[in-house]
Amino acid sequence: MNEWFELSEPWWHFAGRGVLTYLGLLVLMRLAGKRSFGEMSAFDVLVLVLAGGTLRTAIIGDDHSYLGAFIGVASILVTNRVLAWFCTRSPRFNRVVEGMPAILVRDGRRDAVELRRQDIPEAAFNRALHAAGMEHEGSVVIARLEPNGKITFIRQDEALQGRGG
Repeated sequence: MNEWFELSEPWWHFAGRGVLTYLGLLVLMRLAGKRSFGEMSAFDVLVLVLAGGTLRTAIIGDDHSYLGAFIGVASILVTNRVLAWFCTRSPRFNRVVEGMPAILVRDGRRDAVELRRQDIPEAAFNRALHAAGMEHEGSVVIARLEPNGKITFIRQDEALQGRGG
């Protein structure tokens, strides 16, 4: 029973590894783009599972205690809360962490260059249009790829209602 709580390294190694792993993965996810996990496909789930399994060693190394794993996870959760706190208090910091939306449609015209730059296949964009209840983008004032990977659409009639028209 004691081996459950006997750490192979000082506790702060696990905390530091958890924080660094979280921040490193956050940077990698930002570099991967907005669409990485906006709509979880089978490929996205596989990447998530493999990344988690691979990063286990980065967080706890060769330690086999329960305590080491809990310290690592606790440090990740604390880091997440601290980043969320900063993001809610600083719009500039939030833009750095989350990114900015990308405009995919403006005034009914699809931006093919931006769709390619954001790695959105035509078929995926069409599915998003259909899910929003539209057959084509002609009635869309603006469509954005949000920082969370979701595509949002503002229709002409919604834009007019927002202006009091």
